[in-house]
Amino acid sequence: MNFQIPKYKQPNFEQEPFLSAPDVQIVEVKIDGVAPEHYHGLSIYPEYFKISGEWILASESRMDGVPVIGSDGTIHVVEFRNLKIGDKVIVGRTEDGREGIFVYAKGFSSNDTDSELFAFRSGRSRETAYSKDYNELYELLNYEKANGYIVWVLGPAVVFDYDSRQALSSLISNGFAHAILAGNAMATHDLEAALFGTALGQNTYDQQSPPNAHYHHLDLINKAREAGSIKALIEKEGIKDGVVYSALTNNVPLVLAGSIRDDGPLPPVIADVYQAQDEMRKHTRKVTTLICLATQLHTIAAGNMTPAYTQRNGEIRPVFIYCIDIAEFAVNKLRDRGSLEVTTFVTNVQDFVVHVKNNLIKNGVGS
Repeated sequence: MNFQIPKYKQPNFEQEPFLSAPDVQIVEVKIDGVAPEHYHGLSIYPEYFKISGEWILASESRMDGVPVIGSDGTIHVVEFRNLKIGDKVIVGRTEDGREGIFVYAKGFSSNDTDSELFAFRSGRSRETAYSKDYNELYELLNYEKANGYIVWVLGPAVVFDYDSRQALSSLISNGFAHAILAGNAMATHDLEAALFGTALGQNTYDQQSPPNAHYHHLDLINKAREAGSIKALIEKEGIKDGVVYSALTNNVPLVLAGSIRDDGPLPPVIADVYQAQDEMRKHTRKVTTLICLATQLHTIAAGNMTPAYTQRNGEIRPVFIYCIDIAEFAVNKLRDRGSLEVTTFVTNVQDFVVHVKNNLIKNGVGS
């Protein structure tokens, strides 16, 4: 395998305008949850702040978060709602170092002067050739299995098909998933498929709709709520396959964020949107590869929490973001919301997952 993580090039702070730049300005929070005027909002890129004459990197970033200087001099990125009275917030709107704030977008630039900034290609369509992207993804995931933190963001379409549901379950069981972010629908229809062989009432293999099968997802939710938990449901009903089963049996965290349109919902679905965001954030802080499949709102939510870089073992490395959807609008929406570092596939997510599984796991053994 020839895959190598792109090397990060540190900015040269031993030159102007960095040497003569002032320390950042700091204003304390006066009201819980309210940033001071002229606060600085974070981007997806590495950002450095001059504190006591030293340029310090915000190591755990988040777009639209607020940089707060801790008592130990480190920089914490805080959501507005989590600001507390007395927090020392960095203020300033320039990004070129003149106010002690430097946004660095070229840390992963290629040494090839003819190449563009290290950023995933944009303007993708259903006519784009994806062979190279698939091959790069296979190499990346083989590397990330042992060296990174792979997070899948799943819409229900991925479990509507028999083969894709089995393929994703196999990827989870073989170590190609370290966390899963989804909603009530994905988990409901996955468990429905395990118990009834249907997803939203339609057989996952032959697409037939048996009599009264439209009740299946509600019956499943009702059984889960009676059991008290998904784990108890799986044990009670003897479920032995599927995405949820594979996640639980392999200790892969499964964060299910609620929606106003949810049926039921399943017992572990988090009804409080901000609690759900906090749980998702635990994983987007650590993510090195984010793969989003056919779920526009969850994709935007996860993408907006995920920076273009992360710090692991003292080194700065890029975060790889993939967005896969059959609709061009959906894959471009993430870019429209500011998450620029993304590779998009305009394709059926069910075919995508099967391709990935078949290339990573051969003869039942992970490569």
